[in-house]
Amino acid sequence: MNTPNTKLIIGFIGLGALAFSSCKKDSQPKPAMPVIEHVEVGLGDNGIGVVGEDFHLEMDVVAGERIDVVQVRIEQRAGETYAWQWHHEITWEQYRGARNTNVHRHFDIPEDAPEGTYDFVIVVQDQNGARLEEKRTLRIYLRENLPVDPTLTIFNIHNNNEIFYRNGEFAGADVFRGGDIIRSQVTIGGLKGDGAMYILLIDKQLNHRPETVDGIDFSKAIVYDVYQHEGWETVGDFSNFVFDLETFMTVRALPRFTIGADQDNNSPQPNPISGDKTWKSGDYLFGVVYTNTTHNMSFYHYIDLKVALN
Repeated sequence: MNTPNTKLIIGFIGLGALAFSSCKKDSQPKPAMPVIEHVEVGLGDNGIGVVGEDFHLEMDVVAGERIDVVQVRIEQRAGETYAWQWHHEITWEQYRGARNTNVHRHFDIPEDAPEGTYDFVIVVQDQNGARLEEKRTLRIYLRENLPVDPTLTIFNIHNNNEIFYRNGEFAGADVFRGGDIIRSQVTIGGLKGDGAMYILLIDKQLNHRPETVDGIDFSKAIVYDVYQHEGWETVGDFSNFVFDLETFMTVRALPRFTIGADQDNNSPQPNPISGDKTWKSGDYLFGVVYTNTTHNMSFYHYIDLKVALN
């Protein structure tokens, strides 16, 4: 028989069990969140995209447990004006199961993207149920409306005073040999403000292919030339060879560099060619990296060639 006291005791026991159950649920730890670091939205993290052209994204992802998917969304902002409604989304599933990874992707900004300022939303879904979302700013331009438009107009190489590479083609064999003396002219158009170019030779085994000046690892890159421009108010061509048409005199000659040299042509202080970048026979990159510091825009271009020391 249930007396009133019996019912009261049972009621307290039920409430106590409920409270214990609730506390147990509240005390369960939340799943560990994924983390993103060293994020670059656009070359050099400049936050600029060009309609119909390649876009750079790089970041390091550390999972809370294991990565499920990585996604980016480009979304229009409230209060901004756009020519038409538009959004874009990309999901990458190939990182699923990784504990940590470097995400380095290049994709085209779609042709139907209207110009404007957007939220660039990075999403990392973890297999433990945690979800990270971070917003960055992305400015999308038509090419003709870019503040500067770095465009390669000349990329030539001479070897022992003979044409080695010109107009996108090798004149003969694509090999530098020990003792060869090289000179290279690089001209980039569509520039103003302040900027700098580095012309580099890099052993491909070092897996180093910088896309911005800040990204150059000088322990791996051999510097053929470095040159800067400052305070340009109007758009013009920037070249490491400067010739005055009025005086018909060379203002800046192309530097010479010997394959197998002990030091490179870095300025103001040459770097020793030692350690990781010690000369070896094999496959190399030869290219230019340019960064405009006024408008935070970068440009790079590389070709493959060989070095044979013997």
